[in-house]
Amino acid sequence: MNIVAVTACATGVAHTFMAKRAIEDAAKKRGHDIKVETQGATGIEDALTPEDLKAADILILATDIKLAKMERFDQVKKVTIPVSTAIKNANGVIKRIEEKLES
Repeated sequence: MNIVAVTACATGVAHTFMAKRAIEDAAKKRGHDIKVETQGATGIEDALTPEDLKAADILILATDIKLAKMERFDQVKKVTIPVSTAIKNANGVIKRIEEKLES
């Protein structure tokens, strides 16, 4: 599966990057390709390109704030979760996505 994600917490520092790492690790552990954009205190980093979004099977929005440039994601199948869920249970999130996409 090809996964893309965006992480963003209220302060845009630690939890944004903790969520990124957790989602990346869980996806790779389960054998998936992944690219994660962060929207934090320093702005957008590792921005998802139109090509990334077109190739994606699913977009995970792990966010506690309103994201910038949301219109980019209109045509992408997505799931929205709190940052804390991404940090605490990224593996469970990926597993549920797999199950939904398989059915």
